[in-house]
Amino acid sequence: QVQLVESGGDVVQAGGSRRLSCAASGRIFGINVRGWYRQAPGKQRELGADITSGGRIKYADSVKGRCTISRDNAKNTVYLQMNSLKPEDTAVYSCTYSTEYDRDYWGQGTPVTVSS
Repeated sequence: QVQLVESGGDVVQAGGSRRLSCAASGRIFGINVRGWYRQAPGKQRELGADITSGGRIKYADSVKGRCTISRDNAKNTVYLQMNSLKPEDTAVYSCTYSTEYDRDYWGQGTPVTVSS
């Protein structure tokens, strides 16, 4: 059974940093994209960043220049390093793995709260 488990969420002061991790367990075949989404209170879920199996990276404008997505294939883990955090970054951050078989896997999410 495939599971994605996020960690690293916490309460942090504005200007601070956090590194989120998403560890996948179980065998996932044909991974195309690993990504981080976030959902702020009362808002729709939005993409933060994603990375393809070929290494192509995309960032949302709202996090560009402040966040870095990376992966460790050996550990089957994807990371999101977030710097210069702002109160508007407060959200539940969820990771997702999308496969070439049109199967998406999602984690439960980890909350990040940025205090001003």
